[in-house]
Amino acid sequence: MKKTPMNERIAIVGAGLIGRAWAIVFARAGCQVRLYDADPHALATCLQLLLENISDLAHHGLIDETPVEVLARITPVPTLAEAVDGAVLVQENIRETVEAKRAIFAELDQMAAPGTILASSTSWLMASEFSEGLPGRHRIMVGHPVNPPYLVPLVEIAPASWTSTEAVQRAHELYSRAGQSPVLLKKEITGFLLNRIQGAVLNEALNLYADGYASVQDLDKVLKDGLGLRWSFMGPFETIDLNAPKGVIDYAQRYGPTYRSVAQAQLPNEWDPALLARVEAERRTELSAPQLAERARWRDNRLMALVAHKRQQAGNDS
Repeated sequence: MKKTPMNERIAIVGAGLIGRAWAIVFARAGCQVRLYDADPHALATCLQLLLENISDLAHHGLIDETPVEVLARITPVPTLAEAVDGAVLVQENIRETVEAKRAIFAELDQMAAPGTILASSTSWLMASEFSEGLPGRHRIMVGHPVNPPYLVPLVEIAPASWTSTEAVQRAHELYSRAGQSPVLLKKEITGFLLNRIQGAVLNEALNLYADGYASVQDLDKVLKDGLGLRWSFMGPFETIDLNAPKGVIDYAQRYGPTYRSVAQAQLPNEWDPALLARVEAERRTELSAPQLAERARWRDNRLMALVAHKRQQAGNDS
């Protein structure tokens, strides 16, 4: 069933990679998007970049309109005040420092209407770190996406202790209606959920590489040709629930002691520069630095094909 288009106005602060991706999310859903960046060059070049991304979506059948129709809902604006005027949600995407976040949210809290939700795309900072002391701190939260959010729908809603339940519910509704898959953190923690789980995987992958157990390429295969296939449509708890005849408890009784033993031997990796240089060198034998941007677009198109497949399967399962 085709969703009813959204009619709300959304403000996007920051016209970089994540900001542009958020603009696509909301424009695709029917919103009027105002896109602001303090760098005039970023604003001047964003529409062509957006058109390329939206055209890729059209190629994979992931939008119901033409790319030009979707793009027409995104308007670059020269001032922050013009961006937030009339917006129901402001999605901030500027540099990742506490000082920058405090400064921009102080401005947003002053400019935006009282009912406007103010959300940050920060990957690591907690909302309490940049909203404390602001008069409108009750409507400020983190809305952490996965890159790029117009392809990977997860968004982590991470409120501060003083963020109101009403603001959180409204943000959850807006993200859901825009086609995202929001999850709610019940309390603040650095890195939220996704980055902490991803960090655990990276930590062990780096340890296994550092200790000489496998190459970078083969460790990547463990995920892309192994765990990642299952994890693309179910999570770790459903995975173990289905991997033992009688479910989670059965799985834990069979393998829990071994996992506990392994966990005791898993030490924090120091992300040593010499180790990372070795990883970089192996990666550059697979992909030269000038090919990174081209490969990133290949990744996005592979994600689009996967999204299209998952949509088709969801329709077949319903």
